[in-house]
Amino acid sequence: MQNVTCVELRISVKAIAEDTFMQLKSIFNALGGSEESDVLTGEAAHVAWFEVSDNQEEQYLRLTTAAQVLGVDEHDIHITTLSDDWATAWQDHWTAMPIGKSLCVRPSFCDALPDRAVDVVLDPGQAFGTGTHPTTYLCLEAIEDYCLKQTPQSLLDMGAGSGLLAITAAKMGAQNIVCIDYDPLSVEACEVNAGINGVDLQSFLGDTPPTQTFELVVANILYNPLIDMAQPLAASVGKYLILSGILDTQAPALIQAYQAHGLTHHSTRLKEEWAVVALVR
Repeated sequence: MQNVTCVELRISVKAIAEDTFMQLKSIFNALGGSEESDVLTGEAAHVAWFEVSDNQEEQYLRLTTAAQVLGVDEHDIHITTLSDDWATAWQDHWTAMPIGKSLCVRPSFCDALPDRAVDVVLDPGQAFGTGTHPTTYLCLEAIEDYCLKQTPQSLLDMGAGSGLLAITAAKMGAQNIVCIDYDPLSVEACEVNAGINGVDLQSFLGDTPPTQTFELVVANILYNPLIDMAQPLAASVGKYLILSGILDTQAPALIQAYQAHGLTHHSTRLKEEWAVVALVR
């Protein structure tokens, strides 16, 4: 899709919860979305793109009013009209990122970082997952730590988005990788990005964990879906589970929910107000 004009809504992650922003996207039938960090300031923002309506002034007002009803201050709401391809708007806010001890996550238009052993190239397009959001960053650190100690013989990435987590694990030696996402664009993005990085994985459309077990399971989604799928997701864990997409205040309840299904809390990582929880079988 080239030369498509769209309306972009940008709200700081400090001003609106991720699940609330998803609700806003759903109300107005967003074309797509992302979570981005400004490379100069480090400020993270929720971003969504919408088709331009016939009455653009009214569209701006409706988006602003809806965000305010959901508790966002007017000064935190930024709406602009983009004349470029909306699916590549994220490129203006992303550069090569060093993560953990050895990882580099970068778009194809940026050079690799010379001191990083694991180079992951990612062009997510319309699918979420660039590594800039704290939850993704924390997940990558947790995956790296696990893979440095042992090579996962099987891995499930539930809610895979762009496939970043699975591809990173694959580049560290993980085998028999399955990605599942409810969005067809994400399923396609996983396959495309796996090809770019020269790794093998299987990508499926769905919103339910498979019945088979995996040595390592990762899920960077949201608190409510993680609670809803606690039983089947816990059942898919052969050894180690990494959960994210949650606020630090939500971590205790999430841990309790998965402990109720036979797992044991291993560790919790924090970055800003976000958390990643690891549990073991």
